[in-house]
Amino acid sequence: MKQAKQIFRDAVLLTAAALFMRTVGVWFQIAISNRAGAEAMGLFSLMSGVYGFALTFATSGIHLGVTRMVTETVSGGKPERVTGLMRRAVAYALFFGVAASVLLASGAGTIARYWIKDARAVASLRLFAITLPLLSLSSVFGGYFTAVRRSAKSAAGQVCEQGLRIGFCMYLLAFFAGNDTERILMALVAGGAIAETLSFLLELLLYLTDRRRHFPARTGEPASFEGRQLVKITLPVALTTYARSGLITLEHILIPEGLRNSGATHAAALTAYGSIHSMALPIILYPAAVIGAFSGLLIPALAECRVTGSRIRIRYMISRVWHFSLIFSIGVAGVLVCFSGELGDVLYPATETSRYLRILAPLIPIMYVDTATDAMLKGLGEQFRSMIINIADALLSVVLVWILVPRFGIGGYLVTIYISEVFNTVLSIHRLLKVSGTAPKVFKWVYLPLASAVGAAFSARGVLRLIGSVGESKPTVFAHLLLGAAFYLLFVTLTGSIGKEERAWIRTLFRKAETPSKNRVKETGDGIDDRPKPRAAFRKAG
Repeated sequence: MKQAKQIFRDAVLLTAAALFMRTVGVWFQIAISNRAGAEAMGLFSLMSGVYGFALTFATSGIHLGVTRMVTETVSGGKPERVTGLMRRAVAYALFFGVAASVLLASGAGTIARYWIKDARAVASLRLFAITLPLLSLSSVFGGYFTAVRRSAKSAAGQVCEQGLRIGFCMYLLAFFAGNDTERILMALVAGGAIAETLSFLLELLLYLTDRRRHFPARTGEPASFEGRQLVKITLPVALTTYARSGLITLEHILIPEGLRNSGATHAAALTAYGSIHSMALPIILYPAAVIGAFSGLLIPALAECRVTGSRIRIRYMISRVWHFSLIFSIGVAGVLVCFSGELGDVLYPATETSRYLRILAPLIPIMYVDTATDAMLKGLGEQFRSMIINIADALLSVVLVWILVPRFGIGGYLVTIYISEVFNTVLSIHRLLKVSGTAPKVFKWVYLPLASAVGAAFSARGVLRLIGSVGESKPTVFAHLLLGAAFYLLFVTLTGSIGKEERAWIRTLFRKAETPSKNRVKETGDGIDDRPKPRAAFRKAG
């Protein structure tokens, strides 16, 4: 239970930071989208896809490698090796970060001319290249803080970066960009580059202070052991992420091309693309900050359980994560479907955002559960299999975009999103079930929350119709969302989806740790006794 409390507290901290950043980020996205227009945001999304591939090459799996290695090193009782490990991780990150920066800067003209097919992207791509080495090093420090479970320091860097990014971008947009699309793009990229530089310096200072305090350098340790072990983890992940990121970049380049082939103009294609990726999806993914915070902390927690051989604890953690991920995501989907019209009209007036929100919201449970499942697979050492699934998903998406979008336009792309998300999630869940032996409770985890979401939607709409409330302003729409969420929480409690067992477990997370007496059963995990049991008792516990 001590481990569960630590994960919960770290997750609460990271969730608060992530929600703050997402809130500010969505507000910022709304502001710049209304300022720049859907066409400019579509072009920015295309550049971001290319930049995402370059960033994948720059990091080359180092975050996961550092998280896994530091966790296993400390859990194995060899903390003196952490300093040597981190030195080699920094060298690894610098090599790939500098190489990615040089390649992107030198190839910016070719990429803009032949891939993006818009010369206005050249200068912004070169500005993107400057930040790659720093982001690669920040990934090292982020993996370290995740592994040692000092999430406050990682959260501080993230909050600092987001705040600086918004401040610099808004300043540059106001005093430098004007109404020129190319200058608007350069302002957005330059503001982010300045923020990432300053945030990196803060993270470096926090890391050096933390390492000197907890892992002072010691002599006499093997010089090359940490580097070999790190490469064994990172290179397989890097190779598979290259493939997946390259396919995703190709998919995003093919979407506007397919829209143009379906009869849309270049501006209309960028507008439709920007409406989905820069307007609708940020709202869809906004609540995912909660799942993302817990998911990042699951990797070291499950890695530690894997090292100690605690299979019962692993199944317990997986069951809890799936259960609460489904309850949360189904509720979010229900609320967004119910109020998609009001939300889209208030945030992005005179756009197609409301329609895209209504269409994509039912995918939220699949997307959120997939995020948590991928993290748990990585924690159990299944990162290679997870990436193979992701590569297959990306390849399927490319094929579907190539076939469907030229024929059916934006509708073909929406169908592609549904098919690829379901494909990825089903394969990931199947793999996790196979390696963990977890027994899902479909009725309690899925059907009851779905019934609760439907009941909450009808109840909220009924109440609003009775009182005559209309969503014409942001505070009013926000109040409607809270009303829907309150009804959903009431229904999941009444139906037993969150029953006595779950409420008792949540309460224990807020209690102070108790010293076990000699007469009490020793807890070795999250409320689970890992000692050998008779066969019948083991079946009951599993």
